[in-house]
Amino acid sequence: ENLIGDFELQETLRTHLRQVQDLERLSTRVLQRRANPRDLVAIRTSVSSLPGIRAALESVHSPLLRRVADGIGDFSGLRDLIGRAISDDPPNSLKDGGIIKTGYRPDVDELREISEKGKDYISGLEAKERQSTGIPTLKIGYNRVFGYYIEVTKSNLHMVPEHYIRKQTLVSAERYVTPELKEYENKVLGAEERLKALEYEVFQEVIEEISGTVEGLLRTAQAVGELDFLLSLAVTARRNNYVRPVVDDTGRIDITDGRHPVLERVSTAERFIPNSSYIDTEDHRLLIITGPNMAGKSTYMRQVALIVLMAQIGSYVPASEARIGVVDRIFTRIGASDHLAKGQSTFMVEMIETANILYNATKDSLIILDEVGRGTSTFDGISIAWAIAEHIVNRIGARTLFATHYNELTDLGVTLTGVKNYNISVKEWGDEIIFLRKIERGPADKSYGIQVARLAGLPDHVVERAKEVLDNLEKSEFTGSGAPRARRKTAQLDLFSSNYEPLVERLLGVDVDSITPEEALAHLTEIRRMAEGLK
Repeated sequence: ENLIGDFELQETLRTHLRQVQDLERLSTRVLQRRANPRDLVAIRTSVSSLPGIRAALESVHSPLLRRVADGIGDFSGLRDLIGRAISDDPPNSLKDGGIIKTGYRPDVDELREISEKGKDYISGLEAKERQSTGIPTLKIGYNRVFGYYIEVTKSNLHMVPEHYIRKQTLVSAERYVTPELKEYENKVLGAEERLKALEYEVFQEVIEEISGTVEGLLRTAQAVGELDFLLSLAVTARRNNYVRPVVDDTGRIDITDGRHPVLERVSTAERFIPNSSYIDTEDHRLLIITGPNMAGKSTYMRQVALIVLMAQIGSYVPASEARIGVVDRIFTRIGASDHLAKGQSTFMVEMIETANILYNATKDSLIILDEVGRGTSTFDGISIAWAIAEHIVNRIGARTLFATHYNELTDLGVTLTGVKNYNISVKEWGDEIIFLRKIERGPADKSYGIQVARLAGLPDHVVERAKEVLDNLEKSEFTGSGAPRARRKTAQLDLFSSNYEPLVERLLGVDVDSITPEEALAHLTEIRRMAEGLK
């Protein structure tokens, strides 16, 4: 809250934090003796920003931010050490030299001067030899086999002085050395190798000295990471119009105009529609959410889970108002996947994950279930989903959002206390549907699967055939060839209805061993009357 209300503080901290690199990783590399020269420059850059961060936090009153500020150490000595010892733009490799800054160690400076002046001497010697011999194409080169050499083309061999010593013959040239050239070669090459070895040695000494600060660097890295996290929450909340939630232990999750924190920021042609939510531990323990595919059921449930999570980590939330009853854990069973390497089908994975929820959830948990049971046959799926919902309500008591295509599950809103039905509303427009993305009380009137298939781009003839098949499934009528055949529509069987019990009891009550023909006729007449009443 301190950060959200102070824009200037936000910007100051962001400016300094941009300069801080991964101190934890860099410190670990130092401790393991795996750091390179550029890692040390990164450490120097990072710790140079710490005084500015501490100064910016001096005026805050938040105990949390004060604790963070106290965790940021003073590394001015470390900054100065690296600044004096390591070149501002060193190579990445320790083998290339050029690591130690001039002025840090006299012995390094001495060898560097010899090396650099020796190279300058070689260049001057080439010019001098050209002038003294009169050979304009004479050049001094170097390779690892022969070291430094003087190369003269064959057309100029008659001009070579007598003190030149032939070293190598090429197709178009001869290579020579002189005592003077060999002397400087030994001096220059020896200085270069000694310089690289000495720079490596000095670098290791610097690493050893830095190692003594690693513990403090790690504590500082943790404090800076926490500050970065809090600042990210504050900046996001300010930019996206989040509100401060009330977090309590009432068990109620009451969100007004909640939004998905990620999807609302995605640029699409469709405006994100906010939705309110209410779940408690009494009458609204389990919400059955129905509606067609693509309507937004999964988005709505994820949105609720994310808002609860954000509130409990101390973040503002994307809503107009929010009161969050603390949850101990959030369990989710969303999406479809398999583990082929383990021999587990999509349905098996779904059941394993659901079993984990049923065994570990408590009355204080939040459970998100999306289309549980869809990986098997319709009747099996309905039965499993029904039993899971009953178990959650009767045995666990956890606050639960349960999205499903099984409209039969909406009967739970009548038969079980604590279950409420909601649906994602749609509007029909001829053969098409428009997703309104708004959640409302009550079950969905139908699944709209064929309309969704049309939206997805299925060929028209496939969609029309699907409508015919659906019509016949609802009428339970097919010809032998599978062609549609009209028949009077009958009511859908309610798998979990008790309306058939009187009929069953009447049949079971008939004593077939002693019944007379007249009594049998009377029983049949009554049973037929009861059956007609169930149509």
